[in-house]
Amino acid sequence: MLLAVLLLAAPGSGEKRVIQPKEFPPGRPFSPGLMVDGTLYVSGQVGNDLKTGQAPAEFEAEVRQCLDNIGLILKEGGMGFEDVVSVQVYLTDIGLFQRMNKVYLTYFKEPRPTRTTVGVAGLAGPFKIEITVTARRAR
Repeated sequence: MLLAVLLLAAPGSGEKRVIQPKEFPPGRPFSPGLMVDGTLYVSGQVGNDLKTGQAPAEFEAEVRQCLDNIGLILKEGGMGFEDVVSVQVYLTDIGLFQRMNKVYLTYFKEPRPTRTTVGVAGLAGPFKIEITVTARRAR
């Protein structure tokens, strides 16, 4: 009981550190990533070219670009795809699942993170996919 009280009374060490790769354009209304207590929370990323803002014409290229953008955030946070513990995938056409999964499997090796994949009515811009991840380096 005393331990529980002490833990509740102790000041939190949950300081947030923004993870902003130099390749990402500044001025967005969100942080690309936030590091809190060794856990990296990555904002939803779409498959846009970071210089032009455009989506590739081919869906598989859009998935790769989306995951490459996530990779930049992971790297800036001192992590890699092997540190990802949870993934959320949003597709505007759930019929694209198998094509997405084929690319996805080239980025995430065993043991793969947990994953949720949902079909959505739409995403911001002309994009067909958005992915967000949570990563934590094993101690």
